[in-house]
Amino acid sequence: MKQLQSFEYQLYDDISQLEEKDAALLQAARTVTAEAYAPYSNFQVGAVIRLVNGQQVSGTNQENASFPAGICAERTALSAATVLYPNVPIDTIAISYHNLNGSSGHPISPCGICRQSLAEYEQRLQQPIRLILSGQSGQVYVIAAAGQLLPLSFSAKDME
Repeated sequence: MKQLQSFEYQLYDDISQLEEKDAALLQAARTVTAEAYAPYSNFQVGAVIRLVNGQQVSGTNQENASFPAGICAERTALSAATVLYPNVPIDTIAISYHNLNGSSGHPISPCGICRQSLAEYEQRLQQPIRLILSGQSGQVYVIAAAGQLLPLSFSAKDME
């Protein structure tokens, strides 16, 4: 028997079509990319989290000459949010990038490790995390829940 796994997302032509609070969050993610430490890849990523209490937490990718010792922007932001605001659910995370070697005009999606981390954060705090994905310009994707990016995910329930 075949099964189909799919999800829906909203597509916007550019940041101007977003609601004001989402546009501000995405602009913050675009801006914070400049703080990334990416001397090896020249691919700067910024993530800004808006918690349900209205607070914001930022993160950037941090590379290291001892590959793969670096950490992605999404997990940097998740770690900071967990320490600064324990057990406060995330409402939305905006993720942007600046490719110093090429185009930055289309949305990108979190890597597999970040997808797993976001999905587990959702499960742990029982709150879907909206994602706003875009480059420095161009189209914007809005996804209702991070877990949608990781179908058939592995979770703590699998170890029971």
